[in-house]
Amino acid sequence: MSAMLGLAAATLVGVGADARAVDGDSKVRTDLGDVAGRRIYFGHQSVGWNILDGLKKLAAREGMALNVVEAAGPLAVAPGTFAHGNVEENGNPARKLESFGRAMTSGQPSPVDIAFVKFCYVDFGTDTDSAQLFSRYTATLADLKARNPGTTFVHVTTPLTTVQGGPKALLKRTVGRAPGGVRENARREEYNALLRQAYAGREPVFDLAGLESTREDGSKVSVEWSGKHIPVLATEYTDDGGHLNEAGRLRAARELLAVLAAVSRTAREAVR
Repeated sequence: MSAMLGLAAATLVGVGADARAVDGDSKVRTDLGDVAGRRIYFGHQSVGWNILDGLKKLAAREGMALNVVEAAGPLAVAPGTFAHGNVEENGNPARKLESFGRAMTSGQPSPVDIAFVKFCYVDFGTDTDSAQLFSRYTATLADLKARNPGTTFVHVTTPLTTVQGGPKALLKRTVGRAPGGVRENARREEYNALLRQAYAGREPVFDLAGLESTREDGSKVSVEWSGKHIPVLATEYTDDGGHLNEAGRLRAARELLAVLAAVSRTAREAVR
């Protein structure tokens, strides 16, 4: 089944580039139906709560049930349950991986069909070694796949933030200093590029950063620094520069739903 999932994964990346509508969307209803019967576990922090809020609103808008339950781990997840929980702690991505790993390996192999963990933008600072962190992520996921052969793991890019603007940002640039958020987003993009390179087209990817830096009209949002274009969070998706507002939540939720539904359909086809 893993080989078939790998072949299908190419269709799971960048699904939101066409900026599908979410109102009265038959595709949303179909995807909700595909996901509703699965056992899912999602480890996250605050932006994860934003996305889950968007999922609940999509389901309510379509008049469909989505059983979202907060849980400490995946072991007691019943069929038809979207379980989730906080992974400790913000600012310490290595500990988050350990927390997610413990949840997925305590006791018998996890009975969940789909699992994924998401870092937060606060896990990346100006001095983060993105390559080292990604190496740790790949090692953790390889171990979890071996321990949980019946679970499909979805890989998630790290969310972005907006960057400092106005006179202070201009002054920093004139003296050769990066405005706030530029270097942090550069570290996030380094990590995200490694993740896409490793998994896109091979395994399911939820490109959260990609959709955050893409406006509804399909145009990309970035800043230039040191000769590079660095993706940043589009201002229309946030009210505080990092968390997702109503528009951002619905957009991210729609994208995640499409990825999870595609995984679910591929898994069903593999056992026919």
